[in-house]
Amino acid sequence: MDDFCHLHCHTQYSLLDGAAGIDTMIDRARQKQIPAVAITDHGNLYGVPEFYTTARDKGVQPIIGCEFYLTPSGIHDKKDKTRYHQVLLAKNEVGYHNLIKLSSKSYTDGFYYKPRIDHGLLREHHEGLIATTCCLQGEVPQAILNKGEERARELFEMYLDIFGDDYYIEFQDHNIDDQHTCNEVLVRWAREYDVAVVGTNDVHYVDQEDAEAQDVMLCLQTGKQYNDPNRMRFENDQFYMKGAHEMVDALSDLPDPIQQNALTNTAEVAAKCDFELPMGDLLMPHYPIPDAFDDDMDAYLRHVAFERAKQRYPEPLSQRVVDRLNHELGIIKEMGYAGYFLIVQDFTDAARDLGVRVGPGRGSAAGSCVSYCLGITNVDPLKYDLLFERFLNPERVSMPDIDIDFDDRGRSKVIDYVVDKYGRENVCQIITFGTMGAKTVIRDVARVLDIPLSEADRIAKMVPDGVGVDLDDAYEDVPEFRQLKQSDNPKIRKMMQYADVLEGSARHTGVHAAGVIIAPGEVSDYVPVSVSKSKGEKVITTQYDGDWVEEFGLLKMDFLGLKTLTVINDTLDLIQKKHGVEIDIDEIPLDDEDTYELFQRGETVSIFQFESTGMREWLRKLKPTELNDLIAMNSLYRPGPMENIPSYIARKHGNEEVEYPHPMLEEILEPTYGIPVYQEQVMQMAQEMGGFSLGKADILRRGMGKKKKKVVDKMKNEFVQGARAQDVSDATIEEVWELMAKFAGYGFNRSHAAAYSIVAYQTAYLKAHYPAEFMAAAMTNDIGNNDKLSVVLEEARTLGIEILPPSINRSDVQFTVDQGAILFGMGAVKGAGTGAVEAIIETREEHGPFNTIWDLTKHLDLRTAGKRTLEALVKAGALDELEGHRAQLLEAVDIAVKYGQKVQADRAAGQNSLFGDGGIGGDEMEPSLPDTEPWAKGKKLKAEHEVIGVYVSGHPLDEYKAEAEAFASAHFGETEALERAIAHTQSGDGRNRGPVRTFCGIITEVNRRTTKNGKPIAFAKVEDFTGQGELVCFASVLDRIQPYLNVDDVVLVKGNAEVRGTSVSVIVQEVFPMWKVRERLVNEVVLEVDADLLDRSTLNRLRDLCTEHRGNCTLYFDVNAPELRGPERLRSRKFVVEPTSGFMRGVKQLFGNDAVTLKGNQ
Repeated sequence: MDDFCHLHCHTQYSLLDGAAGIDTMIDRARQKQIPAVAITDHGNLYGVPEFYTTARDKGVQPIIGCEFYLTPSGIHDKKDKTRYHQVLLAKNEVGYHNLIKLSSKSYTDGFYYKPRIDHGLLREHHEGLIATTCCLQGEVPQAILNKGEERARELFEMYLDIFGDDYYIEFQDHNIDDQHTCNEVLVRWAREYDVAVVGTNDVHYVDQEDAEAQDVMLCLQTGKQYNDPNRMRFENDQFYMKGAHEMVDALSDLPDPIQQNALTNTAEVAAKCDFELPMGDLLMPHYPIPDAFDDDMDAYLRHVAFERAKQRYPEPLSQRVVDRLNHELGIIKEMGYAGYFLIVQDFTDAARDLGVRVGPGRGSAAGSCVSYCLGITNVDPLKYDLLFERFLNPERVSMPDIDIDFDDRGRSKVIDYVVDKYGRENVCQIITFGTMGAKTVIRDVARVLDIPLSEADRIAKMVPDGVGVDLDDAYEDVPEFRQLKQSDNPKIRKMMQYADVLEGSARHTGVHAAGVIIAPGEVSDYVPVSVSKSKGEKVITTQYDGDWVEEFGLLKMDFLGLKTLTVINDTLDLIQKKHGVEIDIDEIPLDDEDTYELFQRGETVSIFQFESTGMREWLRKLKPTELNDLIAMNSLYRPGPMENIPSYIARKHGNEEVEYPHPMLEEILEPTYGIPVYQEQVMQMAQEMGGFSLGKADILRRGMGKKKKKVVDKMKNEFVQGARAQDVSDATIEEVWELMAKFAGYGFNRSHAAAYSIVAYQTAYLKAHYPAEFMAAAMTNDIGNNDKLSVVLEEARTLGIEILPPSINRSDVQFTVDQGAILFGMGAVKGAGTGAVEAIIETREEHGPFNTIWDLTKHLDLRTAGKRTLEALVKAGALDELEGHRAQLLEAVDIAVKYGQKVQADRAAGQNSLFGDGGIGGDEMEPSLPDTEPWAKGKKLKAEHEVIGVYVSGHPLDEYKAEAEAFASAHFGETEALERAIAHTQSGDGRNRGPVRTFCGIITEVNRRTTKNGKPIAFAKVEDFTGQGELVCFASVLDRIQPYLNVDDVVLVKGNAEVRGTSVSVIVQEVFPMWKVRERLVNEVVLEVDADLLDRSTLNRLRDLCTEHRGNCTLYFDVNAPELRGPERLRSRKFVVEPTSGFMRGVKQLFGNDAVTLKGNQ
């Protein structure tokens, strides 16, 4: 039985059902000497490319198949949930294409709970396919069990009629009674109809001991606990990849000749199914070109490139430009990619015609002069010394990869253009798979096994952070994590065992954020398609992910939506409206002093790629003076290269000697002061010293970066020989080689850094020259993200820009600029809705400005903008210009809506003819505003925050700003600084909590719960000036701090800070109300005063304040005077004070908000 082949196998792509990793499955097949294995995942072909490639690479024959869901009532019946399983295997390329068509149609036409096919589709697409009677869930076995032999026979004969000699009776025996019942009938029919038989095992996991792990996976699929007695589960542990002799035992109840044939016929099926998948050929969509070029794409591309080069470079074109274009066009022709460039050029041109902003470039494509001339990119590669071979390497054949950034509002217009041009069926988005990473699989398995959340969280945090870190890495790097495999707790041991099996399994599908396929015909002629959900909408995607789609020759484009480009667009619109100035952002000077001074001050909040706290600190030290500084900093500010930033800065300012490893490398390294920063420099070093071509140098760079030892070792010898031929010493050769190896691993792509630094410079230019317009545009693009919006608002205030609440008479949907101040957009108000706001603006343009709420509602379309909208706008302060205060207006909304409805109904009925002015009565007919007390400031701010998500007319912390500055050692919005502190304090074993920090903020939400162990726990949301964080209060501290956990309380919190993504959590140790902070922690009050501005009246008022608020805090004055070099500190001998709210308010009124500082014990 050595030729037995497995024909019924589910991989991890049978989502949350198959627990067989493809690598492991193929390895086990080799170990068990199984020559061929079929992939038959439930209802999809997701895993086919990976399975096919892995099997062939490991010497196992792959058989391509699928276990389809089949509906007996037809795919258009969306009421009958009945569905059966049907295994189909591809014999040849025709069969493979029919598999693709069936799978695609099961999603696009037949989806109802699951993707389904029907008998009609089977008849239409049966050619080249092998079918079996399938498992117990097959239509024929189900008929035998539930409808009787007569009906089952009819179905059997129907399948026999469709597939003929390619229809096989499939025997399985997992020791299930129903299988024995079916097998008895199928044995008789095999003899009666002389139909060939095969024996299979319904493989759902690789090894028998993986059965429990697969059971855990079923729990994840169904949302059940492992110990739930009523949940779905497999009958036993027999659904694994058995060896040939195990299959003999499994099918031992079959009569001898049938059993023998069932096992040997699997090899016959494998022989029928031996073919190669159509991979590798480039499938370029047809791009129409003028007849004069006789379908010669290369000739037309050359013509367009040289014609457009005249718009980019002075005429006549220099020899350098001509040589570079000829060099690139030669490589493009050799690789057959002319059509690719023309297609990209076409839709980037179309984007600009549609008013969509196109980014200057992204990735290595910015190194192409042809791309620059065609307008695909906007970075001159000759000016910035960018290499074409980093983008397209003639010595390493791969698809070109031009990723294009569009403003995120306009991106969909470009995709629509491509769909219209090439056909809806020919354009498709790309699937993604959400897999169980190391941390995820631990948390998922722990949840199913009912392991406490806190324990699961603790263990998951032991896994080191980083891209691609898996459980094996964690076992190697963290001894305590490795020891969990032998934990005294059996649940923990099981969790680790199951996590090992399930890690990497596909959990769900998604849609690639940017990837789009453009095919020469219908996409489903080349790869299968499916339906995925994206943002609540159904989207047609490929069933193969992006990398595999390209392996099948299809053209993949990344259409990326870049918010920064939208911010630039919005800023330019505001500038044009307010100042009448039209700015071409691509033509601004790149040596603007004001822009570089902004970078030098580190005022880069909202500046693309340069807004993080750490980056701002380095910018202040670097003091950039040219774009190359920004390109370098953009590249260096990453893990690894970051260690070179101090040297780069010191060398720029002449504080450290610039050294080069060899004189021949000086020209390459001189722009970065002798420090290799870019991948391109590594390539140039290999070219200059080792005599490599740039193509070969790129292969070396990739080999070094990906640690491909065999490739690197072979090329090192070539490098050494090339360098020796130029009389370079062996010591220098080794030094340079090590330098290249180090920087190839974490050097950055200069082309990408240059393109993105230009975008950053453009945003900084706008911020430096038009700060209000730029910040307003940034706020518009952060609507809905309160954490970011609060940071941008705080930055605007720091820049001295006034923030005005929304105005019913002046605001737009978006943020705008009004006399130098930023006016909140009504579209930022929760509950208002864009449609409602647009209706208000339209009404205002016809009937405004409004003076009263009655004036508003009698003209407004109240079906579009009703009670809910008006209430939200009142809370936001948008109706403050109307008669009455917010409390009155909110109470009046209901009356105003009814009044407006009555007036409009009367007008519609023609009653306005009763009044001479065409109005509905006079002012005396308008209702009166309710008589109610105005809101206190706290209530006003709370209502604002409720509907805007941030505080506008003030902040609850304003009163405690001095305490916050004195005692808060961290802020919720500064996640990067916290992450650095956390990394510094971590021991590496995952046991340490984050560093202890104090935060000052207002509590906005409190949730009290009980853990599974019956202990109380509380979670609270807290907000400071920079953003929002979460407090986690365990039982050990909860009793003590309980009285201070109240919504709207301003508190000082001390605890261990942790960062998850962009959110900060604090494991609380202490909570102090602010009155307690003043009472217990403050021991000094410092007032900054200007001697020239002091007068007798001010001094008298200060004396009265000090007398009224006597206490225990020492009072100091930092006195500024022209004759002093700086502030001189004087101590008050007469007064010690208590910094109560009244005292703080009083001194701020006298000397300004920033004139008082509190000091004390942390």
